[in-house]
This record gives sequence, C-alpha cells and structure tokens, in this order.
Amino acid sequence: MLFTALSAVPQSAHSFELFGWKPFGSSDENTETVPDPTAYKPEITVSSGNEQLSKELSAASILMQQQEQLPSGEAGLLARALSDRERLIAKLYAIGRYGGTVNIMLAGIPLETALEQPELPAARPVNVTIMVNPGPVFTFGDISISSRGADLSSDPAFWDLSPGEVAASDEILTAEARMVSVLRGRGYPKAKIAERRITADHSTNRLAVSLVADAGPKAHFGAVSVSGTKVTDPAFVIQQAMLPQGALYSPADLARARKRLNDLGIFSSVRLVEGDIAGPDGTMPITIEVTERKRHVIGAGASWSSTEGFGVESYWRRRNLFGRGELLSIEGSVGRIANESLEKLEYSARIAFEKPGVFGPLTSFSTSLGARQENPDAYLSRTITYDAYLNREFTEQLKGRAGAEVFYANEEDAFGDNDYLLVGLPADLTFDNRDNLLNPSKGVFAALFAEPAYDTLNSNAMGFVKGTVSSYYALDESKRFILAGKVTAGSIFAPSVESVPASRRYIAGGGGSIRGYAYRNVGPRVDGEVTGGRSLIELSGEIRVQMTETIGVVGFVDAGNAYENSFPDFSEGLKVGVGTGLRYFTPIGPLRIDAAIPLDPGPGDPDFALYVGLSQAF
Repeated sequence: MLFTALSAVPQSAHSFELFGWKPFGSSDENTETVPDPTAYKPEITVSSGNEQLSKELSAASILMQQQEQLPSGEAGLLARALSDRERLIAKLYAIGRYGGTVNIMLAGIPLETALEQPELPAARPVNVTIMVNPGPVFTFGDISISSRGADLSSDPAFWDLSPGEVAASDEILTAEARMVSVLRGRGYPKAKIAERRITADHSTNRLAVSLVADAGPKAHFGAVSVSGTKVTDPAFVIQQAMLPQGALYSPADLARARKRLNDLGIFSSVRLVEGDIAGPDGTMPITIEVTERKRHVIGAGASWSSTEGFGVESYWRRRNLFGRGELLSIEGSVGRIANESLEKLEYSARIAFEKPGVFGPLTSFSTSLGARQENPDAYLSRTITYDAYLNREFTEQLKGRAGAEVFYANEEDAFGDNDYLLVGLPADLTFDNRDNLLNPSKGVFAALFAEPAYDTLNSNAMGFVKGTVSSYYALDESKRFILAGKVTAGSIFAPSVESVPASRRYIAGGGGSIRGYAYRNVGPRVDGEVTGGRSLIELSGEIRVQMTETIGVVGFVDAGNAYENSFPDFSEGLKVGVGTGLRYFTPIGPLRIDAAIPLDPGPGDPDFALYVGLSQAF
C-alpha cells in the first residue's frame, strides 16, 4: 500500500479564540520562524500490502504526520528520519513483528549513507521514501516470571501473557508495569524489573520471555515535609494530605493525599516525592512539592433558551485567604434578559466563605449571604438567605453537610402578596462516582436533601425533602453510545400550598426540568395561574452518540409534573417533552444545543423550545 503527501510552506491560519479555547479549530500560526526550513515529499510503502497495517505505520511515522511542520535544514530532516526509523521499528514490535525491517531513503540515498555525506542533492522538496517489510507475526513461546525479595505469581496467565498468543511488546511492558505495581501495593516502593530477557527464534517465529522483578526493601511512611509554599501554611498541607506516618507504604495513600490537596483548589501542581529508605524499620520520608495557583480569580458564563432568554453570571474569588485554603467568593447573575423589562429581570448576588480542615482534614465550614429576585410567569419573588454548613467527606464518593438557614421572602403570586421568614436546619447527602463531571459515560450521581423549617411570621411548621438520581451506561467500549437517565422526586410537608413560599414550592418545566415547556410553568393552577405544589416527580432519558471527536448528537425524552398534595397523586398525569440535541466537545466540556417539543402544552407553553449551555443536560 502506498501513501504519499506533498509538503508545502505553511500559510498563516486564523481561528476564533474565546478564553483560550478555539471553538472552530486551532491556529497553526507559528510565532517563531524555523531557520532554513527544508521541504520534503514523503511516501511510505509496506511490502505486505496490508492496508490496515499501512495506515497504522503511516500514523506512527513523524515524517508522514509532521510533513507540514518543516524541519530546520538538512540536519533537522536527518534527525527526523532517524527518530522515525526507531518509532516504526517500535511499532512493529508492538504488533508482534520482530523480524521486520525499516529502510529510509532521502533523495534516493540510504539514510546511513546520507548521514556520512556533507549535504543532500539540492532538489527541493527532498523525496523521502520509507520502505517497511513488516516480517512475520511472532507468538509467545516459553514465558518465565519470577521475583526477588517477595512472592509474585509465576503463572504467565495471571499477567495476561499466554504462549501461542501474538507476542506484542506492549503486553510485555504492561505485564512489567503490573508486577511493579503489585509489589509497590504491598509496601515495596523501590520495586523494579531487574532482568528482562527477550529471545526471538526466527526459525519458529516464537518469542521467549523471561522477567525477573526485584521487590527491594519494604518501607513505612516517615516524616512528611513540604516545599514550594509561599502563602500556604506547610502544617496545613501536611494535615490535609493525611499521610499515616509509621504505616506501611501504600501508593493508594499517596494517590488519596494528592487528590485531597488538588481538591483544595489552591495548587496548580502537587508532587509527592519518595525519599530514601533508611533505618531498621524501613522509614521513607515524603516531600510534598507544590506550586501555588494565582490567588485572585475572575470568571463569567452565559446561557440561553428560547423560553427563558439570556442569562449571564460572573464571579470573583480570592483563594487561600489566610494561608490555610480559605476561599472567599462574590457571585452575581442576571437572567431572563430580552424576555422581561428591566425591573422584572431575575437577579442574584451572593457572598460566600469556605474554610477547609476545621475539625480535621475531612471537614470544612461554609457560610453565605445571598439576595435574589426570581420572576417566572407564576410569581415574583424577592429573597434574602443566610446559611452556614459543616461539611464532611465520608469517602471519595460520599459527602454530606448539615447546617442552619434563615430565609426571608416577599412574594407576589396567585395567592396575593405575602411575606415569609423561615428558620431551618438543612442537610444533604451526595454520592458521585461518575467518570467525568461534565460528560459522564458511566457511574451514578445521587443527592438527597431534607430540611425541617418554621415560618416565624406565619407560625407554620413545614418540611422539605427532595432526591435525585442519575446514571450512565456506555453501550460500547469506545464510549461513543451512552444511555443516560435521571429521576427526581420531592415532597413538602406543610399545612397548605399557600403556606409555602412560592420560590420553595415545586414547579416543573424548563431547561433543567421538562424541556419543551416554559420555565416553571408546569404544576397546579389557581384561576389559570401556576401556583406550584407540594410534590414533584421528573424523569429524563437520553441516548448520546459521539459522531466524531468533536461532534455528538442526543435524543431525549423528559416527563414530569408537580402536584398539590405532599405526595404525587398523578391526577393530572405526566407532561412529556421530546427533542434532539447537538454537542460540540471542547476542552472545557461539551457545548450543548437542545431543541424540544412539548407533547401536551398548557397555557403559556411554546410550540418548541431551544436551549444552549455548557456540559450535558445532566
């Protein structure tokens, strides 16, 4: 199979860039000029004629793949050719071909000869020919696995090496990595592969493999020190790392420590450096090397839907306020732009403070003060909220918090103009083992919220309960076909719907609820106006298909309703919306565009709705 390509002097390319992300392609414009750029014309031939193998070798060849990035002079071209030969031989080994050959000609001159000549012929572009004879496929023959200083399984099958199978070099390297990983997991941090004997028998096309691992000394965690801090208290870093001094060395403990420090959000890099093992008990010190992030952060975001209009938000954050991971945030947003007059827009402002490690490294304290105006079609609400929480991490996936809240609301709805002042004790529990927060392909997200509250102005006791579960399942190994589902249900225990602030009642509809219906326009009504209810149920299902590396499509069905009583009675049935969407995958998450149709529209609902945002719908 023959592949050819002609190199040309690259032209300047331009692309639209937004906060460092280029949504319409990356720019190839070089800021530095390559001295003496040497154009060349490469082609690769594979003697076996195997089309798939030809494609794989062409993809591995830097001469083929980087032909538009011209090398600097003939020396640069020769260096690229030398590197290419090594890469192609490594690629042949990776697919079990140990008898193959790679010959490279530059302007008709063999590479070895070209290296000895003062210069190549003057003709440009330089013709570069890569000739590959892949040779036969080798299979594993005798396989020997052993270790020094610790017991390891000598069964090759345990390490996914089996006589008679294709002798891919990658499988040998993977087995070596697993051997070292197992030993490290048993407390041997200096474990390594001491011997690797590979013998290729070209008469039988079989590969004999002998691997010997050396466990080295067993170690226990010793003293922990910190370097690289400028503002952060080193003692706080050690506290949050939670490395158990004196305990048996464990890579899992190091990984958890690195994650906890990264989750603080104050470091741009975290390295845990293992020291030398010393002493009769095998003590090994650990040095935590960190690089602090910039302390001030400014951010902004935007969203749009045809039913809710534009929304914009921004925030300012001060990281590491007092040197122990504290975070101060000031946030603001404006919603329903272009859908309402200026005085009826939706506004919110919030100031929040969080302090990690208040009662040990797994706890934190957070508090916030916020003001908000909401103006869906059902009501107009102006609220002020103060809350304080103690947060606890139980496991890497399970987190919870409990606290206190004071909530004041002045609201106008179908029941008139009312004031509320609630004092509550909110708590929630969250489980999350998704593989990707913005574009998950597997895992479960579940959240449960509960709050007993008392309205001091109207002398009403009430309780709020709400839970949501979403799950994701990949239909193929490449994770291009994903099934996603979500269920949300809630109940409010109160004397009546009217006794509950309108902004706290359950009302469905809109982009985060039942797509296709107007924002917060699905629920019980009084004289034709939505009042909301004391119970809610919402169901969503999606099939997500990634068509290319950057483009995906989605089909979805949403259903749900809100009900007057504290438990759904389904007297009104479920409102259903169906639609399809487009996804553009970016480095910061998928850009989402959804179009939905309500199958049972009510007063105020559109014929169809469009939604634009970042990340998947759930």
